[in-house]
Amino acid sequence: MKNKQAITLLFISNIISGFAQGISMIAIPWYFVDIVARPSVFAYFYLIITFLTLFWGLYAGTIIDRYSRKKVFIYTNLVCGSVIALVSYYGFRFNNVPDFLVLLVFGLTIFNYNIHYPNLYAFGQEITEKKNYGKLNSYIEVQGQVTSMFAGAFAAILLSGTSSDSFTIAGINISLPFTIEAWPIQKVFLMDAITYFIGIVLFLFIKYIPIVKEDIHVGSLFSRLKGGFQYLRSHPSIFAFGTLSYMLFAFTLVQVHVLLPSYVERFMNQSANIYASAEVYYSLGAIFSGILVYRLLNKYSEYLSIVLLMFIVSIAFIGMSFSNNIVLFFTANLILGITNAGVRILRTTYLFSNVPNNLIGRAGSVFSSINVIIRMILILIFSMPFFLIEDNIRWGYFVGALLVLITLLLLLYYYKQEGD
Repeated sequence: MKNKQAITLLFISNIISGFAQGISMIAIPWYFVDIVARPSVFAYFYLIITFLTLFWGLYAGTIIDRYSRKKVFIYTNLVCGSVIALVSYYGFRFNNVPDFLVLLVFGLTIFNYNIHYPNLYAFGQEITEKKNYGKLNSYIEVQGQVTSMFAGAFAAILLSGTSSDSFTIAGINISLPFTIEAWPIQKVFLMDAITYFIGIVLFLFIKYIPIVKEDIHVGSLFSRLKGGFQYLRSHPSIFAFGTLSYMLFAFTLVQVHVLLPSYVERFMNQSANIYASAEVYYSLGAIFSGILVYRLLNKYSEYLSIVLLMFIVSIAFIGMSFSNNIVLFFTANLILGITNAGVRILRTTYLFSNVPNNLIGRAGSVFSSINVIIRMILILIFSMPFFLIEDNIRWGYFVGALLVLITLLLLLYYYKQEGD
């Protein structure tokens, strides 16, 4: 694999910033569910920020295809790090962070995700040989999920603290020679901001030779957007696959931020420890997926492999709807990690092989925009009064199972159409 040093630095930077971002993204939803007891405020804000990403995602794709992907990383890290550092400073200065500033950090991080990960994959495609696309995507998945696993473990400790010389994480009791006080939100944000600046330093040292050399489209924003839509319109099978294979990700993102905190508190009657531990099991599953799933399924059609994974996770969601057993809960999150990561690896590898690098950002933006609309619909559904009554939040996972089952049937339909 060429450009090994560049890929290594890219991964190290992604690990460092992803660790702190992961803690923040776990801490903020729990903060509104448990600490300030205003889950509906967070849900409605999440709906608004998701709507805004519909437009930002389209624009982000044109940026990724037009400018140096290395510079995109540097400038986005600079903006995010600076803003979050100022919010943290306010928190330390006044010993309090207003809700709107906590939501600002969450919104900014969501906006960053919407350009960071498409840029990461596009950059990876640019500096990697085609024969190594599957391997690269597996590596990205593994490093991202190892980071998320440790972020989940640390979030459990930082949100709850320890009151004795032992602590339970992911159902495992760990002895500690000291106690840890729960961190205030501004301290979490300070750590988050520092890692963005460390990432900038690492990106400055990245040197690479592009493997993929294609013409950069330098026209107006509208003409560049139009190019992405025209490509997908002329390749309907790629459009169908890219859209449908993204559905599990849409539900996964919504359930993490909207369903999961309330599910743990209202249906399982458990604490922040169990909520954050779910991320650990999810990450373990995704790590397993990154190491083995591609190797096991890469000999078969991406369509059929994704259908199989979606069927498995739909069974897990149905189980979560009817039982609040902790073992089942952790197992379901493990399965979700395996399947969601497996689908993402197979999906990305397929798109890398079928979409030119100078269009990958815009094609990804079209898929992301459709995905945003799906997420908005899901957020609206899960914000309905029915899901806020007693333990009715559990039926959100039944809705997720239905969405996944419908999606896999549509994938099978298009697979048959392509075969014909």
